[in-house]
Amino acid sequence: MATASEVKFVSIADYENAAKAKLPLMTWDYYSGGAQDEHTLRNNCEAYSAIALRYRVMHDVSKRDASVEVLQHRIPFPILIPPMAFQGLACPEGEIATARAAARAGTIMGLSMLSNSAVEDVTATGAHVWQQLYLQKDRGAVRTLVRRAEDAGCKALVMSVDSPIFGRQYRNLRNGFTLPRNLLVKNLLPRKLERLPHNWPGIDQWSFADKLDASLTWRDLEWLCSVTKLPVLVKGLVRGDDAALAVEHGARGVIVSNHGGRQLDTAPATIRVLEEVVTAVANRCEVFVDGGIRRGIDVMKALALGAKAVLMGRPILWGLAVNGEEGASAVLNLIRAEFEDAMALCGCALLADISRDLAITPPDWH
Repeated sequence: MATASEVKFVSIADYENAAKAKLPLMTWDYYSGGAQDEHTLRNNCEAYSAIALRYRVMHDVSKRDASVEVLQHRIPFPILIPPMAFQGLACPEGEIATARAAARAGTIMGLSMLSNSAVEDVTATGAHVWQQLYLQKDRGAVRTLVRRAEDAGCKALVMSVDSPIFGRQYRNLRNGFTLPRNLLVKNLLPRKLERLPHNWPGIDQWSFADKLDASLTWRDLEWLCSVTKLPVLVKGLVRGDDAALAVEHGARGVIVSNHGGRQLDTAPATIRVLEEVVTAVANRCEVFVDGGIRRGIDVMKALALGAKAVLMGRPILWGLAVNGEEGASAVLNLIRAEFEDAMALCGCALLADISRDLAITPPDWH
């Protein structure tokens, strides 16, 4: 079998195939799987293929600028890294490697509440970090993480709202997924914990589930906004009315997301509901989308339908698995190059040139 250094990676799919060959089955299934029969997981990707790009010609695209301002911070291209748990399963440095790749690329990294690296160590890389969190029943624990994120230099908070409980993921249940004992979930532990306690039981997605608060309402978003100086984004929306409520209760941004197909199976593909959300917020906040983005043309389609930027998750994990920080960097460079090619081929020199008429969506989407 060829090694990673001997394989020529020309697409995201190449990284996916190499990661699948390298990772243990349990880890591969955890990263790549979705809820129940995985209809939403598949549809997130397939929906992008249903959109056609009606390109323009004879526009000067000899010089292109893909930069965008996100929450008053300019990044060189509109592709962010979403929060993803347990990156230590992909490579020893885990989220530290991802943060270094994000810093090199100049983009933004979302850090999972369930990360294997402490927020202080992640921000020390120089990356621009958004801290993700679930509002646990223990509000004191939430306040503690908010303070840690602020003190560490995080630039925003991402409140995940699609998880009153965790979805049933058949692959993980069959595999009996659990996090290895040598991997800590450091943002849930005191900062100065230097070694495993003798009675450390390990943690997995389900052992954290009893901490989730299924009683959340929009008042809890107001509470979070009231206890932090950071802007709050709401992640996990697939409806325009929910997006409007998020804005009314203090959100500075919304992320159209179905948790990568990991929560409610048969939820709609995110790209299908993006326009509804954009219309509902009516320029009162910034709108982002994740789920199913695998090519630069997917990014073009999302921006044509109104997204400020996109978040691309699993491909980063595949890059990490293949070659750590260098692999994650290569994935970011690849998707950026593909997107800038798509801009040129669509006749767009600036992001402002990407307009709704570029995307032809199926008639049954409306």
